Amino acid sequence: MDPLADAGVDVRESDIERLLSVGPDDVAAASKLTFSRNVFLPLTTACRYTCTYCTFYDAPGEARLMPPESVRETLRTGADAGCTEALFTLGDDPDDRYTQVHAQLDDWGYDSIRDYLYDACEMALDEGLLPHSNPGDLSPASMERLAEVNASMGVMLETTADVRAHAGSRRKTPADRLETIRAAGEAGVPFTTGILVGIGEEWRDRAESLLAIRALHERYGHVQEVIVQNVVPNERSEFEQPSVETMRRVVSMARACLPEAVSVQVPPNLSPTRDLLDCGVDDLGGVSPVTDDYVNPDYAWPALDELRAVADEAGVPLYERLPTYGRYLPADYRPTTLSAAPADGEWLAPKIRAALGADDEAGRRYREVARRRRRPSA
Repeated sequence: MDPLADAGVDVRESDIERLLSVGPDDVAAASKLTFSRNVFLPLTTACRYTCTYCTFYDAPGEARLMPPESVRETLRTGADAGCTEALFTLGDDPDDRYTQVHAQLDDWGYDSIRDYLYDACEMALDEGLLPHSNPGDLSPASMERLAEVNASMGVMLETTADVRAHAGSRRKTPADRLETIRAAGEAGVPFTTGILVGIGEEWRDRAESLLAIRALHERYGHVQEVIVQNVVPNERSEFEQPSVETMRRVVSMARACLPEAVSVQVPPNLSPTRDLLDCGVDDLGGVSPVTDDYVNPDYAWPALDELRAVADEAGVPLYERLPTYGRYLPADYRPTTLSAAPADGEWLAPKIRAALGADDEAGRRYREVARRRRRPSA
């Protein structure tokens, strides 16, 4: 099975060889840095996959569901703290082993975790936050439905390689990840994806993964940012954190591979950020002033002052952004006229456009952040 062919992605060997020759000297440092202020909501720790580097999932009988009242309270805390993004993270659809999770969802009146996520996203909009969901593998129908209530969405490709870290009877496959990225493009969803470095992939795999992302973006125009994330040590991981030299080369490859409009992001709580800025990094991802990074609980978010210090040291301005990048926003929001609009002329669903245009505190906050996106933060 060829996951690229199954997803209709053509990556040429000559492009792989050319990308493998790229290093830090071949790219330029970005002229700015951006970040999103978010509140992190781990909707469930149940996951059908058992990746060996992941501490987010819990075993059946131990997995949790975030109750609706906790979702509402966390959202209000985030809105009060000036956040604009509600980051919903959950494991891929729980399989039949998670009987307690399914029973609880049934008690709450939901057929699936995706149905619960839909309502949680509506709750976020009600509380004045723009939802960004990472729900794992999705069918085209599920993607289209969740697009109704999400300002942006994401899934990490991680790698196109068949690595041992994904082994087992419930293995995560590159084909499913690529199909999800393609489904997002077909649904016109502003999308985040990325690669995970250090889980057993080779250099060729890294180049192929970046080129596959580029190919899908060239077809649909929907990839707003690509995360280059290094694996980190934890109690489940047998992988060592990649060296700074490795990360510098991979980040440089990402910047050289991707169109200028697509941001290259590194997570500032996981990566040697200061050592990577001259390799083309221009985004520091979502950072929360009120919640932990529940995917990597041993690695705390940096404070906003730390982000400013990183930007100051690099000699570039720091901008806050919305979870949806400027070119995907309604015309009166866009900092430029550039927008590769989908066939219907709009990237965002009516519920999201209504939230962005609302004459209320949340709408005013969104517009203020969008305006700040054009000038240095104070």
